[in-house]
Amino acid sequence: MHKNVYREVFSCNRREFLRWSAVVAAGLSFGPVRAAELVSAKTGNAKVAIVSCRDYGMELQTALARCFDFLGGISGLVKHKTVTIKVNLTGSSFKPTLGHSVGETYMTHPATAHALVTALFKAGARRVRFVESTNLHQPLEQTLQAAGWDVKALQAAGNVEFEDTRNLGRSRDYAEMKVPGTGYLFSQFEFNRSYADTDVMISLCKLKEHATTGVTLTMKNLFGITPNALYGDEAPGENATQGRGKLHDLKGFGPRQSTLPFDPPGAKEVFFVPGSGYQRVPRIITDICAARPIHLGIIDGITSTSGSEGPWIPELPMRFTTPGVLIAGLNPVATDAVGTAVMGFTNPRVSQGVAPFAKCENHLLLAEQAGLGTADLAKIEVIGQSIDTVRSRQYGQ
Repeated sequence: MHKNVYREVFSCNRREFLRWSAVVAAGLSFGPVRAAELVSAKTGNAKVAIVSCRDYGMELQTALARCFDFLGGISGLVKHKTVTIKVNLTGSSFKPTLGHSVGETYMTHPATAHALVTALFKAGARRVRFVESTNLHQPLEQTLQAAGWDVKALQAAGNVEFEDTRNLGRSRDYAEMKVPGTGYLFSQFEFNRSYADTDVMISLCKLKEHATTGVTLTMKNLFGITPNALYGDEAPGENATQGRGKLHDLKGFGPRQSTLPFDPPGAKEVFFVPGSGYQRVPRIITDICAARPIHLGIIDGITSTSGSEGPWIPELPMRFTTPGVLIAGLNPVATDAVGTAVMGFTNPRVSQGVAPFAKCENHLLLAEQAGLGTADLAKIEVIGQSIDTVRSRQYGQ
């Protein structure tokens, strides 16, 4: 069990005192940003490819290859390497939505996964590992099959592995990965070892809006790499499957609501300052992406949804969208900035209060301030289609 689990609970300990001291000192600002030069992400490669793609058939493989060609090829990145792909399943209900499959609407489409694996092995990758944290007690392969994936076809492409990273999985311990510099809310994280025992990290996501973070693209996709066993609502516990509501708003935190304190590994004292998910999640995203940098981000905007990230938020209108694009980049901040602009939000660097960040802080801007990359479109080299020619009018309504 994790070393933090069995601490004395909430009498009047150091953490309790510092937590409330931080309220006054921080003024709910959640602390300073880290030094840009300490961040290990490739902050200088602000090159993003946009390629038109209208369906998930043969056109997809060609479009993805064009994206990589525009980026200068991926052989130098993946040849003889272990490549880990974080997909986005967002739950375990795979019923069609809005008359379309979950892959066409709000989850990673199996066709994009297959096209990517084919391209990676063609570029010389040694091993490819698919990862996701689910809410199920079963192998990831079984969950992917339920979602309509052809797991055998993926395995036939080469040395392909699957790992559900909601807990330790196949490993005996977690990998401690530090946030360079000071971090916003975390100084380090403990992840399933799949995220450390790899050479290349790829985030494969959909082009979507998000109720808490405005947009959910390559960086927000990594929010799910925090293991449920340590960061979820049932933490600590290796059998935990519930989501990460406590990371959002500390719901249930304290001696009256739980037997043990919610004490996620690596949390700074300022983490325990009360605040809304609109403040907290954008900062946690930035800390995660600093600790576990993304080397290649791919956004599936062939088809998707607007208005909501999924059907579990019925109060938000969810619409089927057809942007018809693939977006890829080697820097996640730049990639997500371009993705945000393609969705129709012309300035990805806006402050809280302006769409798509009307309710939340802008995690693209926080990541830029932390030195993870640039969200300034004027400093990003867009190759292929221009943003103006593919800009959607289906989002932000």
